[in-house]
Amino acid sequence: MTDSTIISKIWNLANVLRDDGVGYGDYLEQITYLLFLKMADELNKPPYNKGLVFPKLKDVEGNEIADSETCNWETLSDKRGAELESFYSQLLRTLSTEKGTLGQIFTKSQNKIQDPAKLSKVIHLIDKEDWSMMGADIKGKIYEGLLEKNAEDTKSGAGQYFTPRALIKTIVACVQPKPSKTIIDPACGTGGFFLAAYDWIVDNNKLDREEKEFLKNKTFYGNEIVANTRRMCLMNMYLHNIGEIDGESFINPNDALIADDGERYDYVLANPPFGKKSSMTFTNEQGEIVKEDLSYNRQDFWETTSNKQLNFLQHIKTQLKINGEAAVVLPDNILFEGGAGEEVRKQLMKTADLHTILRLPTGIFYAQGVKANVLFFNNKPASKDPWTKDIWFYDYRTNVHHTPKKNPMRQEHLKEFIELYNGKNINKRKATWSEENEEGRWRKYSYDEIITRDKTSLDIFWLKDKSLTDLDNLPDPDILANEIIENIESGLHSFREIMETINRETE
Repeated sequence: MTDSTIISKIWNLANVLRDDGVGYGDYLEQITYLLFLKMADELNKPPYNKGLVFPKLKDVEGNEIADSETCNWETLSDKRGAELESFYSQLLRTLSTEKGTLGQIFTKSQNKIQDPAKLSKVIHLIDKEDWSMMGADIKGKIYEGLLEKNAEDTKSGAGQYFTPRALIKTIVACVQPKPSKTIIDPACGTGGFFLAAYDWIVDNNKLDREEKEFLKNKTFYGNEIVANTRRMCLMNMYLHNIGEIDGESFINPNDALIADDGERYDYVLANPPFGKKSSMTFTNEQGEIVKEDLSYNRQDFWETTSNKQLNFLQHIKTQLKINGEAAVVLPDNILFEGGAGEEVRKQLMKTADLHTILRLPTGIFYAQGVKANVLFFNNKPASKDPWTKDIWFYDYRTNVHHTPKKNPMRQEHLKEFIELYNGKNINKRKATWSEENEEGRWRKYSYDEIITRDKTSLDIFWLKDKSLTDLDNLPDPDILANEIIENIESGLHSFREIMETINRETE
């Protein structure tokens, strides 16, 4: 059976369960639990004989119940009817109290499939396949396919945790991570950057045994505070042959911005969560629900601000080793915002080599209203002079039209950028823009040109928008409509933040 056949079979069951009020995200969550148990069962049998130990059912205080049944696939798959539903719920609660990756995958787990007949159908579907015999590429593709389908369901909000894979692969192809180096994503979502980096390292190097071991168990680290997203990330990594089923989790459940843990990494690849403000919600003395801006007071930050993206940018700079490399997806406001934004840009150009900015088009993210860029920079030691000499810009926004479903961005769309970026030697680059070729998307601006701009703005574009001049060659109506929606959504985000700030100040 092909991977696409398995994806469609598994996904068709999701449509059946929707009638019972089980959403795509809930369904994917249950698939994660069941798939993990099935693969653990396979690894305990010949030829693997891994000897993984699963606990017996525990009571509400977390103590194993004497003579109770073992919380594994074999026991679960033998159950039927009400007994199945009852045992599955108890199994989830028990496994959530375990240590390491096992406990992380089952944290806060609940049974969302209340109909035992349908639960049995899902179990039977997973039971029919021999998952351990499948190649990591096939298992990974199946799970990635399910994650992408979940992200497409815009009502669930899962799109904010799913960075388009074409963009991730482009970023990794530019950075070209090397073997035996560490990689962190402080807002890792479902693990897209880890998987692309893993594939790049495997495909472009002949790894010896030590390098393979390092890649599997010591390369990747991350943070993800949303339990459901974190479990999907762990499962995604495991299906791609990263980590051990009974090993420690690489993914920290804590907010990465709270503190500097002192660890430094060779690469930071990240797309921090959308939404400009960091805030916390609580109930005041009058019983009203109140939202309050959350600022992180850290000695290693240049600026104390409630702007989430600026905080992530400062945190990522801290996490890099000297000469470590970062590639970060950030919204437009990071390029032009005054106040703390201006100071962060100045400090970043001074203390790191901010060498490349890729301007992304609208319509590539599942969450609408996002106008974003990728900032590429290398950390540097202390110096009197600024490390940034030139910033190269690639404008893949002007006159570019994508939509997530009808015309999604693919990696080949950014082939020119990957070649011009010249990851093997970024000091040898050639501009495509010139006064003779004003259509060129690739040009550089010197540090001196940028530092004299109002607010040290990096919001730079030079191409003419053809839709303003060539009315005979407008994009398709659905693309135009989507761009209008993107612009309105983006404006609404900004207005909401302004209103929230005004309301807080007048309370």
